[in-house]
Amino acid sequence: MKVTVERAELLKSLSHVHRVVERRNTIPILANVLIKAGKSGLELKATDLDLEVVETLPAEVKTAGSTTVPAHMIYDIVRKLPEGSQVELTSGSDRGTLAVKAGRSRFSLQTLPESDFPDLAAGELPHKFSVATSDLKRLVDKTQFAISTEETRYYLNGIYLHAVEGKPAKLRAVATDGHRLAQVEIAAPKGVTGMPGVIVPRKTVSEIQKLVEDAGEEVEIELSPAKIRFSLGKVTLTSKLIDGTFPDYGRVIPAGNDKTLVVEKADFANAVDRVSTVSSERGRAVKLSLASGKLTLSVTNPDSGSATEELEVEYSSDPLDIGFNSRYLLDIAAQIEGEKAELKLADPGSPTLLQDQDAAGALYVLMPMRV
Repeated sequence: MKVTVERAELLKSLSHVHRVVERRNTIPILANVLIKAGKSGLELKATDLDLEVVETLPAEVKTAGSTTVPAHMIYDIVRKLPEGSQVELTSGSDRGTLAVKAGRSRFSLQTLPESDFPDLAAGELPHKFSVATSDLKRLVDKTQFAISTEETRYYLNGIYLHAVEGKPAKLRAVATDGHRLAQVEIAAPKGVTGMPGVIVPRKTVSEIQKLVEDAGEEVEIELSPAKIRFSLGKVTLTSKLIDGTFPDYGRVIPAGNDKTLVVEKADFANAVDRVSTVSSERGRAVKLSLASGKLTLSVTNPDSGSATEELEVEYSSDPLDIGFNSRYLLDIAAQIEGEKAELKLADPGSPTLLQDQDAAGALYVLMPMRV
């Protein structure tokens, strides 16, 4: 194999694929990136057996061929090469090394044969639809913070993506960790009807967030009950899905909360952030005391002191004291797009519904804390 490629193009592609590779690998081939030169240019592929990223980039191919080299090492080498340089990749005659040349720099990297490289065979992906990149970004960005990190409840370790029938039909993303829930929906793209509900793993979600930045206007999604594939411009990401049943989340979304609080989002977030400075690392509890037209935020920490702050709000129901995890409140406030947030409350022990007063299609549920 002999191929010449522009350093900037190669670096960008390597930055996309090398992230999939775990730094600590018990299987040597999984630490490598597959480099394949052919008629379509240069193809790079990396996998961790659950997730596979493939990207094709333009290159001058003198001799077709393929090999695999350590992913993080070649990424670091290309990152440190001079800007604007041309990078020449040549696999050695003994096929045990890859020569990397750029300007006066020369590297020789140990390789493993392409035949050892695993293929994440996706099989048949019968459901296929396209979604606007901005819509996919919204579905992912506004729900990923609520994904559970608790490995024992593995079925919560991702975003539940599913179609919701109705007029009009919707494509909905939901994530929850048992303490908070995020639900965002968009108008169902053509082809969504009949798709199975799938749980997209946390690592895959994280990669999508990074890859959508360089995607075109649309992303093509193909899926089966076991795998999902995203085609984002020149990058194709294929992932296994979480094999589990997502809970009936509709049961935790409160419908009868009759106390409505409307608050300026920025003022509220800043006040929560300020008073929580004295909260304990473990508890992070902040108390919301509501009275007519007024909200008092307070934190009491026996070890470090206390803090209070008052805000003028729109609230005309009975007085109420309720506590929340300040970190969770701030996470949800960060998702609110408009200037005002609307909280629908019931009592100190029931879940609270939080919504953007201006933007439809997104809602958040937060469980209270004892304070």
